[in-house]
Amino acid sequence: MRKSIVLTASLLAVGMTLGGCQSSLTGDTYSREEARQVQTVRMGTIQSLRPVKIEGTKTPIGAGAGAVIGGVGGSTIGHGRGSAVAAVIGAVAGGLLGAATEEGLTRTQGVEITVREDDGSMRAYVQEVEENQVFRVGDRVRVLTVNGTSRVTH
Repeated sequence: MRKSIVLTASLLAVGMTLGGCQSSLTGDTYSREEARQVQTVRMGTIQSLRPVKIEGTKTPIGAGAGAVIGGVGGSTIGHGRGSAVAAVIGAVAGGLLGAATEEGLTRTQGVEITVREDDGSMRAYVQEVEENQVFRVGDRVRVLTVNGTSRVTH
């Protein structure tokens, strides 16, 4: 009974941790370092749009949390040496599953926006899809750049 409570608490902690790790890649989200910084603004016209996937985060948190949970779960199987072997196998399997879960939970849908800027140059920008920001080929857009990070907006 006690081990199942520990396992349930661990699973909840992993879910909350992974949810807190995801950073936004939308055009309307700025990091603390970008706030109040001067931005370069260029105008342009959208030439093409392409849906893309933005891969999720791959930090040690998912693998570590999965390994802990798998190890605890595995240790409940058997006694003595069998319990230790099951704990090791559970930790390895849990680590792999935790890493895959983190990447899957933090993966997002993105859009590649190719813009012909007013100076004649063509550049492509990738950002997370936003519900309130719909782009269409031919739209006039602003390209904002601060500290090497660019975003496209209307």
